[in-house]
Amino acid sequence: MIQLKTEAQISEMKLAGRITGEALALAGEHIKPGVTTKYIDNIVRAYIEKCGAKPSFLGYGGFPGAACISINDEVIHGIPSKSRVIQDGDIVKVDVGAFYHGYHGDSANTFPCGNISDEAKRLIEATKESFYRGVANAVVGNRLGDIGSAVEEYNKKCGFNVVREFVGHGIGRDVHEDPNVPNYGTPGRGTRLLKGMTIAVEPMVCAGSAKVKVLSDNWTVVTCDGSLSAHYEHTLAITEEGPILLTKID
Repeated sequence: MIQLKTEAQISEMKLAGRITGEALALAGEHIKPGVTTKYIDNIVRAYIEKCGAKPSFLGYGGFPGAACISINDEVIHGIPSKSRVIQDGDIVKVDVGAFYHGYHGDSANTFPCGNISDEAKRLIEATKESFYRGVANAVVGNRLGDIGSAVEEYNKKCGFNVVREFVGHGIGRDVHEDPNVPNYGTPGRGTRLLKGMTIAVEPMVCAGSAKVKVLSDNWTVVTCDGSLSAHYEHTLAITEEGPILLTKID
């Protein structure tokens, strides 16, 4: 059941969103060759807790980290590790959530480490641009299919494919709420967008095949063909004035 939020509740969610966005930006600043994914995770956790919030993902379903950190062909849900060292040329996806004053924020970005390939650059840029093309359709009266189709069609034009097994979601008092928010769809189809809906739109895009699998750790999702993937996400609110990105910081 979709939980519509009041203006006051959306204002509360902005607080969680700001902390989430700042923690994500801080993670990006520390990504460099030789750093471990656990080091980045520690930075994220320390900042969120310093702000008086709680990491949304820590312990969620048994997840052991404050952030999901996924490298290259890892799409999402990478487990932070002291033994996983970030290398020059890697693309690093960091997904962060913060719980504050009863609400969650959720945001992700793909960060380049050092000198990355031209294909990786194109993939990162296309994933981010497809997010904004999707969100341009996140207006009252439209449907979820309008968002998803815009995301998928842009990536197709760029020669990339969107993951179908994992999707965006509603968010609020729970980090995952109704509805599911696919990165594909048909314009004019799907759940109608209403004032007060708060959702996380998060394109997960592959340079090769969109087929993915979960590793034996039961968390890390990778591309089946070993191709690169990118991820970009913000929490947003549907309002009469248009979508408001709650996790985007200046």
